[in-house]
Amino acid sequence: MKFPALPVVLGIILCPALFAQSAVTSPDDESAAPAAEAAAAPSAQLYGKLVGDLYVSPTGVFQLKVPVLPQLGGGISDTPNLVTFDDDYTTHLSVGAFPLSRELKWEYDTRGTKDFLAFFFANVVMPDFATRFPGAKMEDNGLFLPKFEDGSMLIFTLLPGGSVFQGQVNLFRPAAPLVAKRGNLCFVKFNYVFVVTTELAERILEHSTYHKTVEEENVILRDRLMAVTKTIQFIKPPEAKD
Repeated sequence: MKFPALPVVLGIILCPALFAQSAVTSPDDESAAPAAEAAAAPSAQLYGKLVGDLYVSPTGVFQLKVPVLPQLGGGISDTPNLVTFDDDYTTHLSVGAFPLSRELKWEYDTRGTKDFLAFFFANVVMPDFATRFPGAKMEDNGLFLPKFEDGSMLIFTLLPGGSVFQGQVNLFRPAAPLVAKRGNLCFVKFNYVFVVTTELAERILEHSTYHKTVEEENVILRDRLMAVTKTIQFIKPPEAKD
């Protein structure tokens, strides 16, 4: 499906009016503290926290088992709204959770789930990609999954020079930046917009021997994103007190 041209909103984490943090406290488990200390974070410092082999988001609205290993070059980096997992082989995964501000809630209620998720990605996520990777674009084949997570939008992006795996291609120096392809799964849960993103690593690593069609790529990314999302534990924030 083609998405209409939409006015650009400032990129992720750069728009305080849209992304004002909700007053949600992360769940604490004192009994798990020793395990969390033993599983040292691959990055220098995290906004979220590690509890054993689980990453807990700063807002406490989701947690998931860390999908990378330090022994394989695995690393974790995050912001108050977004966590990214990478390793030296085939993993690049991020999970973003952005609170529905009053303005976004109005857009959501007015547009409905399908159109809102397309609007959110085109106006919030895509400008950030375009700033970091000139020439970035969305493929014209977004797919709405009405039964997955109560309505999810699957969007595919092409990012020139945007692959985290480009440094592993050492046998040649390409004339132009290699174009990374990412799948992005967007949905709303507990008044947060979630964006789960992964890169199709083999598109870069196999390069000259890679011959997947666009449709085959999309199926691979869809299946991987749905599988990862099923492993995420979503935690409903406590009701705000009057």
